[in-house]
Amino acid sequence: MSRTIFHIDVNSAYLSWTAVEQLKNGAKTDIRTISAIIGGNQESRHGVVLAKSIPAKKYGIRTGEPVANALRKCPDIHIEPPDHELYRAYSRKLMDFLHTYTPDIEQVSVDECYLDYTGIAHQFYSPVSAALEIKEKIYKKFGFTVNIGISSNKVLAKMASDFEKPGKVHTLFPEEIRVKMWPLPVRELYMAGGSSVETLKKLGIHTIGELACADPAILELHLKSHGRMLWNFANGRDDTPVVSEKVEAKGIGNSVTLPKDAVTREEAKQVLLKLAESVGGRLRKAGQKAGMLSVEIKYSTFATCSHQRQLFRVTSSDTEIYQEAVQLFDELWNGQPIRLLGIRSSKLVGEDEPQQLSIFDIQIPEKPLQKVQKEKEKDAFAALQSIKQEKLAKALDEIRGKYGENAVTRGSFLKNNREGKRNGEHEDRED
Repeated sequence: MSRTIFHIDVNSAYLSWTAVEQLKNGAKTDIRTISAIIGGNQESRHGVVLAKSIPAKKYGIRTGEPVANALRKCPDIHIEPPDHELYRAYSRKLMDFLHTYTPDIEQVSVDECYLDYTGIAHQFYSPVSAALEIKEKIYKKFGFTVNIGISSNKVLAKMASDFEKPGKVHTLFPEEIRVKMWPLPVRELYMAGGSSVETLKKLGIHTIGELACADPAILELHLKSHGRMLWNFANGRDDTPVVSEKVEAKGIGNSVTLPKDAVTREEAKQVLLKLAESVGGRLRKAGQKAGMLSVEIKYSTFATCSHQRQLFRVTSSDTEIYQEAVQLFDELWNGQPIRLLGIRSSKLVGEDEPQQLSIFDIQIPEKPLQKVQKEKEKDAFAALQSIKQEKLAKALDEIRGKYGENAVTRGSFLKNNREGKRNGEHEDRED
């Protein structure tokens, strides 16, 4: 039986939830109908735009840009400060309501989730009719709108929910991607961050369709495993399930509050390297390897965001964790000063557990045998390098265990460690 997946996304969640709460408390104006944003405050002009109304969008105001920029574009814009407690409360109400339909729900952020419709399909005339009912009931019960994307897998459902807004239901099944998705700019593809898009443009790839028709080997050469993932997504390929229950191994992570804001990529990379060593060491100590990695950023405005990715192969190597973390950081960072950085690993497996390849890893491409052999040799070399990195990391763990944590230190850390101690740098979380 084929799957049917919904992606449910609250339209401009922070602004919508603020508006609903204000109206409940007697407000005369619905801030969704005027030029309004969530983020910072009008007096200080600090912070970034976390959400915007449709009228504000007409002024060219973008989510993530400084509030000062938004004020220059629209001096009379209405600004509301963020209220994360309120957002969590509305998020819980929404998820509780969706669970009255099915337990097969994977919440991926405060305002979006995947719902596996497959098990309840017999209760409805069609997926579209079910989505329309859910959408209308949410609006009637809570007063805010959602977009619902429908497809046979998660990535296409996510793409569908990002089509025309607000309060819409869209389908994007595999047979529809050539018409509905391929003409879109490549930046619209899920997980295509700014640095990836720039690399793709240099390769002459400007639309999702051009990416789908590109040689995946060339993409891997320039973007590593992320290039293969983008190629799969552009072709509508995604076999990840809707995970409705928390996995037994919660994950291992660490974050650090910086003594002063990091303002350059190089400064951030130094911190990520230190965090990667911490997370890698704790994974090895626990006899675990990670199948997924996420990076968290908290800006000087205290706005927080995160980005995660399934790894090409499970790992506990400091070097591989660092390289993946830098890629995630590059796709996530908006250029604003950074107050906190964090790395978290999840989807943990035992270090002796055999690795399982996806169907896309074992497909034989339609290429000359010699080229296929070279690509196999390249994959084997990458796997060998991964094993070497993990053995080296374990050897360093043994030295540190015997002679102390500072017995072996990367040269790039020497200056930073001295400065960190003088400025009272501290780690916020080990989970």
